[in-house]
Amino acid sequence: MITAIAPGSYDPVTNGHVDVIARAAGIFDRVVVGVVGMPHHKEPT
Repeated sequence: MITAIAPGSYDPVTNGHVDVIARAAGIFDRVVVGVVGMPHHKEPT
């Protein structure tokens, strides 16, 4: 079984996110979508 991992903030979720995850689901046996809170590159300065 091959698992793909798709981490991201997904804030907001876009059609592009959905498309990439749907394509991955067609290629891999399992896709794990990891939603993170606030990644460092998006923290306010």
